[in-house]
Amino acid sequence: MSDSNQSKIKFRHLRNILSVLVEEYKSLFKDSGVMLIFLGAAFLYPLLYNFIYLNDTLRNMPIAVVDESNTPQSRKLIRSVDATPDLKVAKTFTNLEEAKDPFFKGQIHGVLVIPADFSEKINKKQQAKISTYYDMSSFLYYRTMAMGVNFAMLDMNDGIKIERLNSMGKAGREAEIIATPFNYNDEILFNEGMGYSSFLIPAVLVLVIHQTLFFGVGMIAGTAREEDSFYKLIPPNSGRSVFHVVVGKALCYFSWFLVVAIYVLGFIPKLFNLPHVGSPMDIAILIVPFLLASTFFVMTLSNFIRNRETGFVIFLFTSLVLLFMSGVSWPRSSMGAFWVNFSYLFPSTFAINGYVKINSMAATIEQINQEYIGLWIQAGFYFITTMMMYKWQIWSSAKRNKSN
Repeated sequence: MSDSNQSKIKFRHLRNILSVLVEEYKSLFKDSGVMLIFLGAAFLYPLLYNFIYLNDTLRNMPIAVVDESNTPQSRKLIRSVDATPDLKVAKTFTNLEEAKDPFFKGQIHGVLVIPADFSEKINKKQQAKISTYYDMSSFLYYRTMAMGVNFAMLDMNDGIKIERLNSMGKAGREAEIIATPFNYNDEILFNEGMGYSSFLIPAVLVLVIHQTLFFGVGMIAGTAREEDSFYKLIPPNSGRSVFHVVVGKALCYFSWFLVVAIYVLGFIPKLFNLPHVGSPMDIAILIVPFLLASTFFVMTLSNFIRNRETGFVIFLFTSLVLLFMSGVSWPRSSMGAFWVNFSYLFPSTFAINGYVKINSMAATIEQINQEYIGLWIQAGFYFITTMMMYKWQIWSSAKRNKSN
């Protein structure tokens, strides 16, 4: 075959792909529902989530204190607790029964009880006990209360040890070393402020791209199923093939969400001061197979959607499941083998883990080799399944319309 004939064939393939691409863009802009998802949801959801979790950590969480001891030492502990950045002593009571009403009303999220014999036992060099009651309606309440009280208690413990050593004739630096025989440096990696949004939102941002792509393409496929118009994708004597249709549509979705991904994964973390310590080039390299895998994944599944509304139901049902299976909200080591293996069917699993490692942990593309290769394997596999499903849908649609 001559070079000119090969060039003509390549040009015809390119022309058919571009014609599908242009038609798909035109249909997107004509469909207000799809545009609401592709434009409104994709760009507004990341802002909404970040504004909801704008307060990254709890500060000055209101608690109550029941001081049954009412001694200088118990008041010193109360002042230490109140001085922590985490807790604020909002109410004081004489017994635990009085604290129940504001606790159940949500006015306070924890109660510290100092027993009547608190100072007496300390003075007798016995072990004193305090009690804490936590609001477990949120894990953050528990963590904040536990950390604040523990820090105050450890600080007071050191002071009591030094006082006892002083009474034994040991003073100054010697007493400090005996009371605290070792120091430790608390190095918190990748989330220094221990903020809730700093570990959750990066995963959610990837999932927003995955789910809005699924929702929008599902609406498009649902409309085609309702109208039984798949046969129109290959007009008679057009020279188009299933390959042209699949590649043209995929390029449309890929190009649109490439812009969305740059905005969501590149701009949003900097805007809200989320972790963004990774290389932008490595993130860009990861985005390409993620978008391809997600595009062909949703194009495959969209063939099973029979109407526009079905996609919304699946969107709501799968979002929390996919976030859970990614291993961000719950460690994958604690999941059953079935759920771990099942999660590998979804591009969001590899993408979330890869993005978090690069963006929040400064990993390189070589260090996320498993996630990167996994996405390319998914892209190839779901491309094949998309070709098969579209060929079947177009053939079935054409057959029904001929019989009618």
